[in-house]
Amino acid sequence: MRFTDAIRSALDALRLHKLRSALTMLGIVIGVAAVIAMVAIGGGAREQVVAQIRSLGANLIVIWPGNVTQGGVRLGAGAAASLTDEDAAAIAREIPSVQVTAPFSRGGVQLIASGMNWATTAYGIDLGWFEAREWDVMSGRLFEPEEIARGAQVALLGQTVARTLYGGLDPVGQEVRVRNVPFRIVGVMAPKGQTTWGQDQDDVIFLPLNAARQRVLGRHQANARAVGSIYVKVRDGESMSAAEEEVKALIRQRHRLQPGQEDDFSLRNLADIAATREASARTLAILLAAVAGVSLAVGGIGIMNIMLVSVSERTREIGLRLAVGARQRDILRQFLFEATGLAAIGGAAGVLLGIGGAYLFSHAAGWPLLVEPASVVLAVAFSGLVGVFFGWYPALRASRLDPIEALRHT
Repeated sequence: MRFTDAIRSALDALRLHKLRSALTMLGIVIGVAAVIAMVAIGGGAREQVVAQIRSLGANLIVIWPGNVTQGGVRLGAGAAASLTDEDAAAIAREIPSVQVTAPFSRGGVQLIASGMNWATTAYGIDLGWFEAREWDVMSGRLFEPEEIARGAQVALLGQTVARTLYGGLDPVGQEVRVRNVPFRIVGVMAPKGQTTWGQDQDDVIFLPLNAARQRVLGRHQANARAVGSIYVKVRDGESMSAAEEEVKALIRQRHRLQPGQEDDFSLRNLADIAATREASARTLAILLAAVAGVSLAVGGIGIMNIMLVSVSERTREIGLRLAVGARQRDILRQFLFEATGLAAIGGAAGVLLGIGGAYLFSHAAGWPLLVEPASVVLAVAFSGLVGVFFGWYPALRASRLDPIEALRHT
């Protein structure tokens, strides 16, 4: 029997038993669909995490003021005004792996402009903020160094604030009152989107740090140079963990903390957040892979069972083929092609189902959809291997039937 004849015979056998073939393929369809959906959803989740971390700024270390204890009571992180402009300047000056630092303070404010009002968050920043956060303006300009130094009453609006107060109009050059203090708008920031914890990064107004402390947010009574937090941007290619240790050592030295004494500040490496999210995504991927593996195994066992039933039903046919000159390898090849065909067709259907399911899930979750061509090829190839593996025994059993005994079978 020629190779093409074996394929044609196998397809004819599958066509004659459409319902049985469809039910047999169901396990393979589910397994392959799970594999495709797993890869697509997992890839989309990773891209979403990377995009959210990137929106915060790459290679960032965040420093917060630390704990303070009064009367034996710990007041918690941020209670002490332990960070200053000078700390940020010293970090940028003395640690070579640091690209830029960005001290800032923030607080809730009420804005009034164009007959509208809006409650938002005001950030008092310096020029390092824009480089650290990798954030630029969409219209207008950023602050000038001279405006930062003298605490000029100028402001930059986030997209949400600009849209709420001014609608579709360009607010550049207009005046906005921040806690009844007038500020001139010099620019509107490019959109940033949400953070990893769901905060709208565009619902903000930026003010020069000195202007924010003097006129809006107020100075800390104990330390006029105090800031709420410091962003530290590490140069590309430098070790984040090593930079974190250097920053920690420098601040302890500047704050004159003795060995064994508790830090009066807190550090958080945003790479740790990304690693945690990646670990969660990998756990989900492993779980989905396990489900897909079980589905493929069940589908393969289903193929083997149906092929064994087919061998039993077609015993006389096999005997007749052997009697008229078919060789054992011809019978083996035909039944093996039937099993492989079932698995391959099921794999192709599973690919379509998996892509459709992944699209619906990613659309509902607002994630990007990433379907890797390699995963599609791998899933279909693996489904074919399942057909070969589980179809081998029934095919071998059929090829070893005795022609005379097979012809006597009723």
